Amino acid sequence: MAFTAKDVQALREKTGCGMMDCKKALTETNGDMEKAVEFLREKGLAAAAKKASRIAAEGLVCAYIDDAAKIGVLVEVNSETDFVAKNADFKAFVEGCAVTIAKNRPADVDALLAVKFDGSDLTVADVLREKVLVIGENLKIRRFQIFDGNLVSYIHGGGKIGVIVKFHVDDAVFATDAFKAYGKDVAMQVAAANPSYTKSSEVPAEVLDKEKEILTAQAINEGKPAAIAEKMVAGRIKKYYAENCLVDQAFVKDPNMSVTQYTESKAKEFGSAIEIVSFARFEKGEGLQKREDDFAAEVAAMQK
Repeated sequence: MAFTAKDVQALREKTGCGMMDCKKALTETNGDMEKAVEFLREKGLAAAAKKASRIAAEGLVCAYIDDAAKIGVLVEVNSETDFVAKNADFKAFVEGCAVTIAKNRPADVDALLAVKFDGSDLTVADVLREKVLVIGENLKIRRFQIFDGNLVSYIHGGGKIGVIVKFHVDDAVFATDAFKAYGKDVAMQVAAANPSYTKSSEVPAEVLDKEKEILTAQAINEGKPAAIAEKMVAGRIKKYYAENCLVDQAFVKDPNMSVTQYTESKAKEFGSAIEIVSFARFEKGEGLQKREDDFAAEVAAMQK
């Protein structure tokens, strides 16, 4: 029995499964809609699809670095509850995702889902679907970032916040425990102070212009003459950099020096120039709608 694109769409609307899964189901069942639904249910795809609409804003951030290959990955995978985020099977899946990303370098999450999961003949999408069925919660690979070079990572709160920082430094110096300790300090700075940029030159012109416009208006509203307002804005822009740019921030372990000054002191100690090139900071569930549990309603439902 032949089937059309409309049949695929109808099966998708009926089961909530992906287009390719619906097409495969109809192919396997010769276009029989009822048998296609059964096929998807037997594969567990329909059950997984139902969970996909549920809010997943908990989970873990994981950092993976292969120093030999000079590649690192920061990835966030979300779950519905913090309880599942502590599950060993879930943690292993997140770590496996990071390794898979490092080995395959997918362009985005959709591309990642299509590659083979590390150590498996199944795709990442297939393994993810299995985990949804086994764990019983909606799980989503939200985002990742790939780095190349000399990298140091830091994970805070068991996966609540993850950071990777890239450095330009002599390889021999980078390999020392002393440098790794310095690098961890910088990564912890990123986790704690949450800078928006690495250095002032990265601040987009439109962001800087808008900030200057706001600061100028503030100075004028304070009754300052235009010439004085201009000087005040210049000073306040430096404060903006000190708050938002990593290298200009006060070092969290010693606020009497900036991150740049701390780095310069370490460069002198190591006998090697050090440049903080870039960083990524992922915070679990950042910007996502949070699930609101109604335990009274859940208990009541269990009594029915």
